[in-house]
Amino acid sequence: MPGLSEWQLVEKLKCALTLALLAGIIACWGGPPARAANGLVVVAEIKGAIGVGTEYYVNDVLTFSRVEKAKLLVLKIDTPGGLVSATRSIIQSILASPIPIAVFVAPSGARAASAGTYIAYASHIVAMAPGTHLGAATPIQMQLPGLPQGPKPGGTPPGSKERKGGGAVDAAQNKMINDAVAYLRSLAQLRGRSEQWADKFVREAATLTSKEALKEGVIDLVATDIRDLLTKLQDRRIRTEAGERILNVRDAEIKSIEPNWKVKFLTAITDPNVAFILLLIGVYGIIFEFWSPGLTGPGVVGGISLIIALMALSALPLSYAGLALLVLGIALMAAEAFAPGFGILGLGGVAAFITGAIFLFDPAGADIDLSIAWPLIIATAVTSALILIGLLGFIMRARRCRVVTGSEQLVGLEGEVASWNAGRGRVHVHGEDWTARSNKDLATGTKIRVIGRDGLTLIVE
Repeated sequence: MPGLSEWQLVEKLKCALTLALLAGIIACWGGPPARAANGLVVVAEIKGAIGVGTEYYVNDVLTFSRVEKAKLLVLKIDTPGGLVSATRSIIQSILASPIPIAVFVAPSGARAASAGTYIAYASHIVAMAPGTHLGAATPIQMQLPGLPQGPKPGGTPPGSKERKGGGAVDAAQNKMINDAVAYLRSLAQLRGRSEQWADKFVREAATLTSKEALKEGVIDLVATDIRDLLTKLQDRRIRTEAGERILNVRDAEIKSIEPNWKVKFLTAITDPNVAFILLLIGVYGIIFEFWSPGLTGPGVVGGISLIIALMALSALPLSYAGLALLVLGIALMAAEAFAPGFGILGLGGVAAFITGAIFLFDPAGADIDLSIAWPLIIATAVTSALILIGLLGFIMRARRCRVVTGSEQLVGLEGEVASWNAGRGRVHVHGEDWTARSNKDLATGTKIRVIGRDGLTLIVE
């Protein structure tokens, strides 16, 4: 280079080599990882009851699969069922997915019951591991004791001539079952699966093992694990919303996606027992904050808990009648604290509280038993009664008692005049001599009663 000394030329070469070395390091370590030549298969595990958290999880995994241009999304399922609204939302996402989706009931011992059966029927591919089962998709409806129950597994289908009584309860149950049957049969027609077994899964709560399901045309194949599944899916033709695809996934890279903190948080708070506890903490926190303003702690904890509980309840099939009974029970038990003794208000409050907790959630919104555990209901009812009736009652009685400590205790005490002159003098009260005044002239030795205090001077009569 003209005009540059040998030293300057060496320095420029050093800078160029340094930059080239840094660029190589960034390319090797800082850039995005190279995708496997045979493509990507995404695996998401759905375990436990299907709820709002599961819905968010599936949507996140579907978005990731589209962005990464995955060749296949595998939903590994082990579930007893879940919320109807969340299940329908997941099915709609599956039906609209341009990425082929395979439901894999695994590992051995897993099940795809109720909501899991619907999701399996909606997917492009259904596979099961040995020792698994699916089915039992009859909707669950909680009823009061003594009322006619819905159809039992293997019993007479609703609407038959053998069925007697029930009235409006039977009509509602029949409507729910017929709707479920039509929904599952429509998915069976869409994916070419057994419509006969779709009917049996709902009406008779039937179940099938992996071998039986394969034989009856309910599933596509049986596989021992994910890699075996991909091997058996090689070159299979799948029709999606984006058109027909031929799967080439035998040697694809497998990437498992774990649920993030938001999904785990939603899954935790939408548990009926957790939502119920958060609701009570919120209510009691607000009550104690209003009762003792300035404590701050109960109000802050109660406010946060109440907001989280309301968020959870908005995602669950809430029964407003049950919620009203729960609030009424708390109000009646709080009112008992202001009434003498343990009477009708307290007993009615406990009864309303327990009844509201039992029917807090609408059973028609889920295909599993979505109810609060009995031990939790009894424990919270007893605790609420003790807190609201016992503690608040004790506080109210304490507030009505005469003050027995401090300077206020002198008011109402009796004493004796030690000396008196022109409306003022000294009195002997509670073993002490005090300066006193009165609007009457008092003689020495007269019995007096303290009716007030002005600084260090007692007002007597």
